[in-house]
Amino acid sequence: QVQLVESGGGLVQTGGSLRLSCAASGLTFTISRMGWFRQAPGKEREFVAAIAWTSGTTFYVDSVKGRFTISRDNAKNSVYAYLQMNSLRAEDTAMYFCAAARGGPIEQRNYDYWGQGTQVTVSS
Repeated sequence: QVQLVESGGGLVQTGGSLRLSCAASGLTFTISRMGWFRQAPGKEREFVAAIAWTSGTTFYVDSVKGRFTISRDNAKNSVYAYLQMNSLRAEDTAMYFCAAARGGPIEQRNYDYWGQGTQVTVSS
């Protein structure tokens, strides 16, 4: 099992930045890729970005390309994935979830483990 805990959400003005963190624990050596999803009120959960754990290859939904950057850090005792969000827009407002998978390509949307989410609110 892998446990995921997100942090870093908050309230920010349009054009501002936030950095989300996802701390992974447990059987982290089984992680093949990690991703970020978001869900706005009344909408379905949406894929945002993914990263291959070994190669660092990244993949983004078109709406965040050039604004968001996903990264990972497994050099320390703890394993982390990050989502740097710049030039935030009102439409980025959502609950953001971290996810981890044991296999599959980074374009794949199904994941094995999920965090509880962190709220991002962008005010116009």
